[in-house]
Amino acid sequence: MKCIDKYSEALYTGKMKQAKVIISKKALKELENLPKAIVDSLLVWVTSVEEDGMKEVRKISGYHDEPLKGDRLGQRSIRLNRAYRAFYILTDNGDIELVTVIEINKHKY
Repeated sequence: MKCIDKYSEALYTGKMKQAKVIISKKALKELENLPKAIVDSLLVWVTSVEEDGMKEVRKISGYHDEPLKGDRLGQRSIRLNRAYRAFYILTDNGDIELVTVIEINKHKY
């Protein structure tokens, strides 16, 4: 089976590692102006990733975790609700995967 990216390959081969989530300065600034429900949703996702790992959290269909294309190639996104999503980058750093949340914005349909 040909995988789209290294993350998908690791997911399907069972070689996932413990994850640590980092929220960028830009994303922290955006969180200040977002509704509490969106902030809470992101914090639940962060806690789940750190406690259960990316492999398990990706199984939760409600997040619609997906690789992005075009200008955002190399990034992934999750949906925090119908209107908002968070963009992140997955970096392998030895024994730990670093998940950097780089942006949170209103999804344009």
